[in-house]
Amino acid sequence: MPQIWMTYDELGALCGCDAVEARDRAIHLSLDRRRSRDGATRVKLDLALTTKFFASVREADFDLDCAIEALHDTHRKMAELLVPSERHTRRGAA
Repeated sequence: MPQIWMTYDELGALCGCDAVEARDRAIHLSLDRRRSRDGATRVKLDLALTTKFFASVREADFDLDCAIEALHDTHRKMAELLVPSERHTRRGAA
């Protein structure tokens, strides 16, 4: 089982609440909390939150796939505009 540690802001984003509510949830759930070297307190996710985190990553990957496909489509359309037409080729050759 991987260990995933999140700041209160990150945990809040995962749970759909603010950092203060995320802190309260972490305390209520008795999650491990540690202060990191950067000064931020991080919370170790339990099994339910880890599952929720992985599900959110999978959803984000789907959105990323759609964004990548849209970029490819835009690239193809722009590339078509850059290909010289036959009329320009004939003029340049004459």
